[in-house]
Amino acid sequence: MPLTPPIEAFDHAPLHDRVVLVTGSAQGIGRGIAQAVLGAGGRVAIGDLDRDAGRACLDEWDVGDRARFWHLDVSREASVRTFVERTHEAFGRLDGLVNNAGPAAPDIDPLPTLELAQWRRFIDAHLTGTFLCAKHALPALRQARGAIVNIASSRVLQSEPHTEAYAAAKGGIVAFSHALAISEGPAVRVNAISPGWIVTDAWRKPSARRKPALSHEDHAQHPVGRAGTPDDIGALAVYLLSEASAFVTGQNIVIDGGMSRKMQYA
Repeated sequence: MPLTPPIEAFDHAPLHDRVVLVTGSAQGIGRGIAQAVLGAGGRVAIGDLDRDAGRACLDEWDVGDRARFWHLDVSREASVRTFVERTHEAFGRLDGLVNNAGPAAPDIDPLPTLELAQWRRFIDAHLTGTFLCAKHALPALRQARGAIVNIASSRVLQSEPHTEAYAAAKGGIVAFSHALAISEGPAVRVNAISPGWIVTDAWRKPSARRKPALSHEDHAQHPVGRAGTPDDIGALAVYLLSEASAFVTGQNIVIDGGMSRKMQYA
C-alpha cells in the first residue's frame, strides 16, 4: 500500500522573488494587491494613470528596487507595450499579471441617453485593457509558466440601474478569462476575481485619503459582518498567483462577504 504523502509546511513567502505586473495599482484595490505581492516576497511593477499616486506608493513602501512605477494607459497599445517592456528590462522576468485598471464608478447615464464615448470608456479601460496587457505579457508569462488574475466584479452576477457599460465590461472579463485559460493551458493559468463592496478610502493617494464613513448597517448587511478592504482582494490574488493554486484555472471567484448569496427583499 502506498504511503500517504507527508505533511508539507506552508510557504511563508509564496511569491518569493517573483515579478508581478499590476495595472491600476497606485490606489484602491490595485494598491492592495500590489502591497500583498510585496508582503508575499514578490517584486512588483505598478502601472497607473496617476503619476502622483504612483510616486507616493514608492515613497511610502520604501522597498527599494523591489517596486517600480511607470505611467500606464491600458486603453493604448503603445503604452501597454512600453510598460511590459520596461518591466521585463528592469526585473529580467515576468511571473504574474494582474489586470485591475479601469474606472470604478459604474453608475452612469440611462441607456437611451448614454453617449457612445461613455460606453467605450468602460469597455476600453476594463475589457480592451485586459486584452492588451495579456497580449503583450504572454510571451514572458509562458516562459515563466506564470499566472494571470483579472479583476472583474460581483456585478457580473447582480446589478443596480444604469450600470450596463460597467457590467458588460466586467462580464466580458470573466468570459475572456476562461477562454484564455483554455487557450494558454498548461503554460499559463488564468483566473478572475469578482470583488463586492470594497472600501478604498484609506488606500488612496495621500491628498485624497480619508477615514471611511460607513455605518453599522453598511457592515452588518454582509454575512461576514463587514465590508471588504483591498487587502482582502490582495490575499486572494496572491493565492491565485502562487503555486498553492496550481490546480486552479479558468475560474471566477466571487469575494463579497457573502452578499451575492443573501436573499434580499425590498
